[in-house]
Amino acid sequence: MANSNSSPFPVLLGFLTLTLILLFLLSSAPSTSRSQHNRRLKLRSSFNFTPPLPNPESRQPGHADFHHFSFDPLIAQMEMRREDREWERTHMPDVGHAPAMESQPEWGDFMDAEDYVNSESKFNVTKRVEVLFPKLDLDPRDGFITIEELTNWNLGQARIETIHRTKRDMEMHDKNKDGFVAFDEYERPSWSWRFDEENSTKNGMGWWREEHFKAADMDGDGVLNINEFNDFLHPADSSNPKLVDWLCKEEIRERDKDKDGKLSFQEYHGGLFYLLRNYDEFTADSNEDNYGDVPAKKLFSQIDKDNDGFISY
Repeated sequence: MANSNSSPFPVLLGFLTLTLILLFLLSSAPSTSRSQHNRRLKLRSSFNFTPPLPNPESRQPGHADFHHFSFDPLIAQMEMRREDREWERTHMPDVGHAPAMESQPEWGDFMDAEDYVNSESKFNVTKRVEVLFPKLDLDPRDGFITIEELTNWNLGQARIETIHRTKRDMEMHDKNKDGFVAFDEYERPSWSWRFDEENSTKNGMGWWREEHFKAADMDGDGVLNINEFNDFLHPADSSNPKLVDWLCKEEIRERDKDKDGKLSFQEYHGGLFYLLRNYDEFTADSNEDNYGDVPAKKLFSQIDKDNDGFISY
């Protein structure tokens, strides 16, 4: 009888107290999963291991494929390591990973490196920015990062990753393992065999020819070291004068429809203008239509030094 006449208030109070305790525990629990939803960083392998399609328009001389480059060297290292494993599976299926590749920093213990970069206790984005900032702020060290400093950093990161890929490619072509690639060792892309010399000249597809190889051979010793081989693979990024000359000739030869050794305005406007316009300062602040005839004629007149109405090498 006493229990039936007791007030339900203590029971309700106990229930509310228990609810508040649970809410407090949930609010104070580690927010790893929540932070991962809010900040999900994704690693990717930016290298395409699939052979390119034999399309003359997509494989023009010196026109490098655009790859993603990581701003953070640590992220770049993870992506290159993942890329290396994929490359080994594709090109060396019977070769195991070297022990040095397996005994890496703590992020190697993760089943997926993305788990590492998305763990705030392991990879703190703010702290990474604090670490990287003084490496960018170099000229001068004034506490600010200029466009030039940021550009230099990005170019440096891009070159590191490009050289890494070149070293990997060199392993395939350096048959005698002497640290150099001879022209006879270099195996042109499999898709290029669809084109004989006549079609190669016609379509501008001859970037694998010996003329290109000799242009990349800066010291003229008949073989390519790692830097020369990198220039051979990426001529548009090279500062080698011989390779720059070769690239200019190839650009004209590729677009010279009537085969007179020079480009008319129509031949130039059909492709070369669109390649150059983004690199010319006069288009940056211009209010003109960058795709129209006016800016095209303006740039054409700047290139045509002798004013004969043609662009020649």
